[in-house]
Amino acid sequence: MPAEILERYWDDAKVGDACLSPEYAVTEARVMAYADLTGDHTPVHTDEAYARTTPFGTRVAHGLFGLSIADGLKTISDYRFIPGMSLGWEWSFIKPIKLGDTLRVKFSVGSMRLSNSKPGWGIVTLPSELINQQGEVVQKGEHRLMIPRRPGWDAKQSGEVQ
Repeated sequence: MPAEILERYWDDAKVGDACLSPEYAVTEARVMAYADLTGDHTPVHTDEAYARTTPFGTRVAHGLFGLSIADGLKTISDYRFIPGMSLGWEWSFIKPIKLGDTLRVKFSVGSMRLSNSKPGWGIVTLPSELINQQGEVVQKGEHRLMIPRRPGWDAKQSGEVQ
């Protein structure tokens, strides 16, 4: 039986902590389901005959499909947080994601700070790279999250509240 996954509070994280996610296969069914979900049926994603006439030479996944997969892969990785709040993404599309690719997300804790507006919470920034089976970075960026502090944390005792 595998070891239980530890969900971390903000207090459990350290700058430099890193993780590589499990793999995710990019299939035609998944890309078509994403097209249906979002309503984006642009032919470069859904029509192979059309996609062959493009600079990609084949169908490619939606750019936001990659970001969605990167976010989802973090939630099933060995390094994960107690549910908090996403504060935003800065994300770049570097290379196309093709049907048949196998993706993983590599992420780390890049920075940490206490929340200025929400006692009992801290903010982490997670630099992340979405990589394919050749180890090529296809997308990258960072995710900012607000994560709960460990229960029993007391702002008055810690001197963080005046």
